Amino acid sequence: MKNKTSKIGLIALIIAFMLPNVVQSQDSDFGNWLIYIGNKKLNDKWNIHNEVQYRNYNAVGDLEQLLLRTGLGYTFNDNKNNILLGYGYILSENYIGDTDDKFSVNEHRIYQQFTSKQSVGKVKLSHRYRFEQRFVESDFRMRFRYFLGLNIPLKTNEDGKKDIYLSAYNEIFLNTESSVFDRNRVYGGLGYKFNKDIRIEAGYMNQFFENSGRDQFNIITFINF
Repeated sequence: MKNKTSKIGLIALIIAFMLPNVVQSQDSDFGNWLIYIGNKKLNDKWNIHNEVQYRNYNAVGDLEQLLLRTGLGYTFNDNKNNILLGYGYILSENYIGDTDDKFSVNEHRIYQQFTSKQSVGKVKLSHRYRFEQRFVESDFRMRFRYFLGLNIPLKTNEDGKKDIYLSAYNEIFLNTESSVFDRNRVYGGLGYKFNKDIRIEAGYMNQFFENSGRDQFNIITFINF
């Protein structure tokens, strides 16, 4: 049974990495984000967050944005709450109008966040409040983000652990300037937990702005070490 479960996870992983290539072969504008999220525990209280996101306009190979993020966090209240101070570097490749030409935008970002976890029956909830100070080329901006995530277990393996789950979240971005609404992201996906330290998700995300929107296929890997 254990080998069968491992095979299911491997098949799911292969399908997840094949899907973006299928989308690309159809010459679609459906974007793709490849995301790695890592967490290094220094001790029972302190942790280091590290993150890489490779975002594409199409499936793969047309860079929209490269995001590198790290931070130092402190956990309290029986591992239910975490505060974190972090830094991010973002390289954006923006198209010029309707042409095929691009121009690069560099952003350095300092952020503070508070994360709280809770359970409602079998459903796990995660609340994240993040405040960002953004240095976009010569411009300075500030933004607030609220993230609500849900994790719903679907299948139990022979060890009594949940290894397949549904994942969903909504995140809203608010500026401190006159145009308050920045964007909103809605995501739903299927995840597989290999063990207590490694899991992977594949899902659909819709990101909409004040006057436009965009669809994404996301592949997310989570690693604790």
